[in-house]
Amino acid sequence: MKSLSRLGAIIKKEVLQLSRDRLTFGMVFGLPIIQILLFGYAINTDVRHLKTAIANQAGTHLSQQFESELRASQVVHIVETADTPEELEGLLRRGKISLGILIPSDFDRRVADDNRAAVQILVDGSDPTILGVANQLRNMPIRFDSAPVQAHKQELIEIRPYYNPERRTPVNIVPGLMGVILMMTMMLFTAVAIVRERERGNLELLINTPVSSAELMIGKVTPYIAIGLFQLAIILGVGQLLFDVPIRGSVVDLYIAGSAFIAANLALGLLISTATHTQFQAMQLTVFILMPSILLSGFMFPFDGMPEVAQYIGEVLPTTHFIRLSRGIMLREAPIGELGPDLFYLIGFTVVTMTVAAMRFSKRLD
Repeated sequence: MKSLSRLGAIIKKEVLQLSRDRLTFGMVFGLPIIQILLFGYAINTDVRHLKTAIANQAGTHLSQQFESELRASQVVHIVETADTPEELEGLLRRGKISLGILIPSDFDRRVADDNRAAVQILVDGSDPTILGVANQLRNMPIRFDSAPVQAHKQELIEIRPYYNPERRTPVNIVPGLMGVILMMTMMLFTAVAIVRERERGNLELLINTPVSSAELMIGKVTPYIAIGLFQLAIILGVGQLLFDVPIRGSVVDLYIAGSAFIAANLALGLLISTATHTQFQAMQLTVFILMPSILLSGFMFPFDGMPEVAQYIGEVLPTTHFIRLSRGIMLREAPIGELGPDLFYLIGFTVVTMTVAAMRFSKRLD
């Protein structure tokens, strides 16, 4: 009986401690709900509404009817118009679109000709899923309402895959995995930084120094930037040696993008560190951010195929922007100047997050 009484006292103590730990208590309820929502809504293998640009050089009634058929399919979402194939290729290279549709000036004659394709679809083949969706368009039934057009024509659409014509999965996975690995390690390193100082009693020493909050934040981050760049080199080397993943663009551009992404995750980790009281809480919150960063960044599933709300959340996450940068530089040979919006977002995210972390941190034991 005494043993049961002691056991009951311990259980009561743990329950009370959990009830006072708001972060852990929130994770008990929040994490399952968030995971169900992420896996239920964000993961979508039936991709629709791919960002598409169209160059309708024919401008005829027949070509406009074909364009309407494409829009009605809901597979494409036309966000840009172009005049030439070179403009379509430029939009693909910059990551503005996933598909480029070229309707040539002699479209009407080509439709009636069994020997030639009437339309070319330029595909960002770095993601095999998008290439698979483009191939579905080839089999899409098209009905024309004017004679002598052959509605049964089999080779109406020609697919031209760019960047990964062999459809090798590692070519798409490794640049994205680079972002996931850096995010996990960098954010976790700094998420426990301030908490560890507090738990070990080192924060008392910092209280008696003239070090400002901003100086402490920057000092905590700087050593890990070098570690992150070293990790980046390891990932690139293994990717090339074992999986033959190309680096078509500038390595310098890739390291600039990597540095901005590393700094963004270190700043986010410091913000987590200032919001938690124990290392366990810091790791919990890191995992809470980690899962959305993997599922909503376009790493595993095409970004365009996600619900609009999930895309808004994904746009906030640094991983989304770095994956665009890494795939653009490594696979599409895009110079970093053409990928400026994603780079500037990472820089702005770092500045804002670091500022908030410095403001939250106070040189007090509480």
